[in-house]
Amino acid sequence: MSDAPHREELDRTSALPLWAQLRDRLSARLDAGEFAVAFPAENDLAAQYAVSRNTVREAMRRLRADGVVVAERGRRPRLATPREIEQPLGAIYSLFASVEAAGLEQHSLVRAVDLRVDREVARRLGRGPAAPLFYLERVRLAGDQPLAVDRVWMPGDVGGSLVEADFTHTALYVELYERTGLRLTAGREWVRAVVPSPEDRVALGLGPDQAALAIDRLASVHDDLVEWRRTLIRGDRFSLVAEFSARTGYQFDAAAMSVLEPAAPLLDSATG
Repeated sequence: MSDAPHREELDRTSALPLWAQLRDRLSARLDAGEFAVAFPAENDLAAQYAVSRNTVREAMRRLRADGVVVAERGRRPRLATPREIEQPLGAIYSLFASVEAAGLEQHSLVRAVDLRVDREVARRLGRGPAAPLFYLERVRLAGDQPLAVDRVWMPGDVGGSLVEADFTHTALYVELYERTGLRLTAGREWVRAVVPSPEDRVALGLGPDQAALAIDRLASVHDDLVEWRRTLIRGDRFSLVAEFSARTGYQFDAAAMSVLEPAAPLLDSATG
């Protein structure tokens, strides 16, 4: 077998842009099992195909947008995990369970767990402005890669006992049930695309053109509001799934969502 470096000419007479040709060639090489560990450097690809680094960057940008590769600051691009985390719409779910159902180990880097006061969150939970609130902030990892920045508030009389829990590898709702006997019975979520703050972008390992979803959740136990959660999640590793059929139609109530109170901005003074 030859040890000569890979060399391949692109068709400069084609109507297809060079970046698109390069994207297609790289996709074909991926399908053939190349780049299992990492992609070549930009300079190497530019030399292999006799194109500029800008052409290479555009081809790689498109591969990232398609979810084929993952690129993080200071690291070479690599293959995206084939095990994307899926979550059905219209269901009370645990991100912990969703990650492990995808065959990935779930663990968290706990940034804060305490009792604090937050006037806006207290209002959302139907409490007085000075009511103590349980607060938990974690960076959630799926495998060894960051998936989400998760921020949760609960009334202190509900979540106060959770301050002592170790949330590095456990589900919040499991701890809530074991310590209080409470299980969520209903909830409502707002899902939107956002531009993450610089801090959150670093925590999630996001490149400058990678998308993120913000999921705000207001959940209750019967008629008692017990959770306000804000989760910023990598768009390239997570998808929301809605089901439909000829009998039931589409199970996502867009009309109802459109009249809900708009969620407060994700990037505010309450670390939210």
